[in-house]
Amino acid sequence: MDKTAILAIETSCDETAAAVVANGRQVLGEALASQVDLHARFGGVVPEIASRSHQELINPIIDEALEQAGLTLEQVEALAVTQGPGLPGALIVGLATAKALAYGAGKPLIGVNHLEGHLFANRLEHADLETPFIALIVSGGHTQLVKVEEWGAYQVLGETLDDAAGEAYDKVASYLGLGYPGGPVIDQLAQEGDPSAVDFPRAMIKSGNYNFSLSGLKTAVLYHVTRVKAAGRNLDLPDLAASFQAAVIDVQIHKIRQAADETSIDTIVLAGGVAANRALRERLEALATQTGRRVFYPSASMCTDNAVMIGAAAWPRWLKRDFLPLNAESLPNMRLD
Repeated sequence: MDKTAILAIETSCDETAAAVVANGRQVLGEALASQVDLHARFGGVVPEIASRSHQELINPIIDEALEQAGLTLEQVEALAVTQGPGLPGALIVGLATAKALAYGAGKPLIGVNHLEGHLFANRLEHADLETPFIALIVSGGHTQLVKVEEWGAYQVLGETLDDAAGEAYDKVASYLGLGYPGGPVIDQLAQEGDPSAVDFPRAMIKSGNYNFSLSGLKTAVLYHVTRVKAAGRNLDLPDLAASFQAAVIDVQIHKIRQAADETSIDTIVLAGGVAANRALRERLEALATQTGRRVFYPSASMCTDNAVMIGAAAWPRWLKRDFLPLNAESLPNMRLD
């Protein structure tokens, strides 16, 4: 098969990324600029800063990806771009850029759902991943349990009713003075702590559905910190991190198993930024060993927001000639199902 190269652009949050992906699987070139340092002093992503940074970085990032691929804009077959979900201003930068390039070069435009991109990160790296499967998508903005009957056919079984997993990690890290982003530092501290040291609530673990809630857990951590400090005692950060993380993961594992049991699906997929969490991966591996299921998750570099996954997810749409009109708008609240 001849190589069909697609130039993909991702600007849904705080990473500016571009990649050239051939036939949905072969990465010819990629470039990514993270904004973590810009947002760290604020303890989270500031949408206005994110949008301005995307404007400054997007053209050099695209140029770098094309240069790595050894291609010009005229030599790619299509432009792919994250249409949603994400920060409104950030999405607009990426979509406007992709529209301009598509129009100027006379190329078709493909819109991609960011969450579908995270699923395709697994397809890109695991040739033996087959549908159907149950997917847990966990990131700074989303926590969803999804039934994937086949690629492109998604049923959201449940999702967070308030904070996403990544958001809860960031807020708890802020309470503890651990900096931003919170996920990696809490995961690291938790390796040294006792997950049973503090009995935090497992919200909605017995709800009978597949939804999640983390606002109560976040508040419980805040109250615990306040009580310990008021008593004049020092916080045991490793124990606190391990206990918080266990409370998050216990619910996720319980609901993943419940969904897999009730649907009789034996394949589980982990996707999104929080998919890099070591404890979550270890618990899923243990579940797989215990129940005879298969578990897939991306490499750490593919867990973060990136354009490679957008290029991979664009491939089926290219094959179907499912293109966006140049007057298409970004969809900050775009659904997966």
